[in-house]
Amino acid sequence: MFHVSKSQQSLAIQKATESPYSYMGLIVNKNGSVMVLEAVQPVKYTPLIQWINRGEKQHYVVKRYKDNLTKEQKEKLVKSAEQYLGKPYDLYFNWNDQAIYCSELVWKAYEQALGIKLSPLETLKQFNLNEPRVKQLMKQRYGESTPWNEIVISPKSIYDSELLKEVVKN
Repeated sequence: MFHVSKSQQSLAIQKATESPYSYMGLIVNKNGSVMVLEAVQPVKYTPLIQWINRGEKQHYVVKRYKDNLTKEQKEKLVKSAEQYLGKPYDLYFNWNDQAIYCSELVWKAYEQALGIKLSPLETLKQFNLNEPRVKQLMKQRYGESTPWNEIVISPKSIYDSELLKEVVKN
């Protein structure tokens, strides 16, 4: 599930990745309730309506794996994502598991549970980092030591994945 976050870094993420969306999570049916497993502070479950209300103009897009997953595959996927529950949000977009950001959570869950790489991994230097707001955020986070070769995955890359199909757009 994708939307435009109202966070301070949202616009910079959109500019750097040239994406209409800046944030994502994994929709899960948890004990009869529709929840979004997301990487916020900390990684947690959020009720769907609350997640939608946090997005700009309550606009969102839901995508699903193009082939139907079995019940067992879905359970394995959720269990994989749940291993990150309680982890802090990763402001530095590091690829390690000490802290987790939104698209990292979803990408790693699919890869670890099902061996599915939703999209190719990227590095920071591949993004459009020349826009003033992006430069400001990068300097604020990294100072003069930007880890240009850090492995990352953006919401846009997952959004554009040929392995996903759009099922809802609101």
